[in-house]
Amino acid sequence: MSKPNLRAALQSGTFVVAPGIHDMITAVVANKVGFDFVYATGYWMTASAHGIPDAGIATYTEMRDRAAALARTSNASVIADADTGYGGLLNVHHTVRGYEDAGVAAIQIEDQVFPKKCGHTPFKRVTPIVDMVEKVKVACDARRSPEMLVIARTDSRQTGGYEEAVRRGLAYAEAGADIVFLEALESEHEMHDACRRINRPMLANMADGGKTPILSAKRLAEIGYAMAIFPATTGLAAAHAAENALKILKEQGTSNSPQVPLFNFSEFNELIGFPAVWEFEKKWARDDAAV
Repeated sequence: MSKPNLRAALQSGTFVVAPGIHDMITAVVANKVGFDFVYATGYWMTASAHGIPDAGIATYTEMRDRAAALARTSNASVIADADTGYGGLLNVHHTVRGYEDAGVAAIQIEDQVFPKKCGHTPFKRVTPIVDMVEKVKVACDARRSPEMLVIARTDSRQTGGYEEAVRRGLAYAEAGADIVFLEALESEHEMHDACRRINRPMLANMADGGKTPILSAKRLAEIGYAMAIFPATTGLAAAHAAENALKILKEQGTSNSPQVPLFNFSEFNELIGFPAVWEFEKKWARDDAAV
């Protein structure tokens, strides 16, 4: 199946909305709803797979495998968070090749010092700008296909101030990044100014509960952004729904309650692919009792 082309979408002026997908259940539900692009979120995939924080603990192999599973499961093209590239320049080269082989459409690399932190939590530190410029150049050179886009993210807004974040965004654009991502901007004014000054498609991070104002896709496009990720929405919604269901079960001793809305089980069997299994068994299953 041919998937949507991110470069073509950006060139056409189509505003890209990519929900964060934290597990493969959410991936098949997103297939039902219908999105052209989804985001393999580092924070939420780490949390869902390993139950640990997004603090540079998960390895390249673990995160690459999660991205590959999403690319295999999703009908949409996958934009994947690859943290710092998992090391030095050779690691960045290896990471880009690995993520490209995994089937992702775009790879996001940030300028934090390893081990990194979630962009909306404290104690972040960033590398010298020259180090990240080299990473961007290596990432662009490593890809085999020009359709694999490189997203350069800076986390310097909280460590060096807004002007430092813009300076780095401009440098990463000059180094060849296809998309520039200034993480954790703190006002709509900053967002508008950054889009005005940086001549590259700009990515907005609509992280629910984070430092950046949550705006609609329409407003973000008006400001000058080309795309937006919503990394936390499905993860927080799933956690809220699970907490509610577990509370009712603990209090009432049953899941059969109007206070616990459930996805239809038969429909989920369809989404996850059971009909193909059943057809296979009709064709190949033996009646052992008759042997």
